[in-house]
Amino acid sequence: MTRYGMPYILEDKSGQLTGSEFVDIHERLHLTVRCTQRNSSHTMYMIYNTTPTVFQSTIPRPLVGLDFGKDNALGTISVAGVPTPMRKYLTKVSLIGSSKHRRFVGSDGKPYQWARRAQPNQEWTCTNASAQVVASYSLKAPGEPEYSTSGCILEITEECGHLAPEILASLWIMRHIVAFDLG
Repeated sequence: MTRYGMPYILEDKSGQLTGSEFVDIHERLHLTVRCTQRNSSHTMYMIYNTTPTVFQSTIPRPLVGLDFGKDNALGTISVAGVPTPMRKYLTKVSLIGSSKHRRFVGSDGKPYQWARRAQPNQEWTCTNASAQVVASYSLKAPGEPEYSTSGCILEITEECGHLAPEILASLWIMRHIVAFDLG
């Protein structure tokens, strides 16, 4: 894989938890989060790689599935077809700590953790075991003009690009926890 020395800067087209597209400004990656089922017992989202060079004209296969329970409760996450309870996949860093500070183990076997408002100008920050920032999610700056996108940005270091679907999925769960005040 060619390295360019540039992070993936993914524009969050909607900024909403109902579904969105995350498009790299350099057109290297395009991930789509789509709500595939919603009823009284659960809500399911799938994350697809819809990068034109990958997507072509075939039906995309989901990379990650997120199945939230009744009343927006945490449910299961499926990575590579393996379902895991979200509370087990994305665990609190401290038993008495905030639900807005959680860790997960990526498919590369390494630990990563999300924290809310831990860095200036970042709503969410994801760090590796060495406390290096590997991803961040920032909101539209106050007073910034309206465009055709939300103004929210998910930035992922190039070295962690292979984890982009998992980073996006874990961020989606973190945002869900805050949106629905889950502990």
